[in-house]
Amino acid sequence: MARKPLITFLGNFRVTAFLLLLLLTSSEVIGGGHDYHDALRKSILFFEGQRSGKLPPDQRVKWRRDSALHDGSSVGRDLTGGYYDAGDNIKFGFPMAFTTTLLSWSIIDFGRNMGPELKNAVKAVKWATDYLLKVTAVPNVVYVQLGDAYSDHNCWERPEDMDTLRTVYKIDGSHPGSDVAGETAAALAAASIVFDFADSHRGGYSGSLPLCSVPFYCDVNGLPDLSWLWGADEECGAQGFHAVRRYRVVS
Repeated sequence: MARKPLITFLGNFRVTAFLLLLLLTSSEVIGGGHDYHDALRKSILFFEGQRSGKLPPDQRVKWRRDSALHDGSSVGRDLTGGYYDAGDNIKFGFPMAFTTTLLSWSIIDFGRNMGPELKNAVKAVKWATDYLLKVTAVPNVVYVQLGDAYSDHNCWERPEDMDTLRTVYKIDGSHPGSDVAGETAAALAAASIVFDFADSHRGGYSGSLPLCSVPFYCDVNGLPDLSWLWGADEECGAQGFHAVRRYRVVS
């Protein structure tokens, strides 16, 4: 059964992240009988409905179960986790990284207004970055997509029951993709600011993925584009201006 474009659009979690940011910036105009606090809660809850992989005991969306537990096995890697993109069962690295960056900055700028939902928003970021660390654990390689979009979009099934191809796509020195690499770097850099509190609780976050290393840009020779520069700008905020500025000038 073919998916309806409208359903896919409404289910797209990039839209949810953008709406979440709008809700946070609109805190001064709450009124008219609308419960914006509940809207914020449900916007964050939506991410739990999009989770892929082994779900944690504190999963709040109870009708979801573990799914795609063998992602990456065809290339000898554990690429489980992350988020499904929309109403499908594909994990697209580009929109996931962008969403993680946007969600991270909503926490950085407006976390003080999130109240009890702050901890859930931080968990949403961590769920994404756990996956992004996995896909960047191999030097000079970024795994950018899990699943075959054509076979997946030609059917309609729960992620728990999927039987479509889980093809693994990557970028590397021979198959460059500085745009998605820069977006991924931006996401991890922004998230590192969110998790800055870990300096006083050492081992709390990095211990969850001890075999993964912090990634750098892919070995590519393409011209820098917006996503690539955005990644450098995010790293600038997280690592220091002069080091990243030097990287941008030399590159």
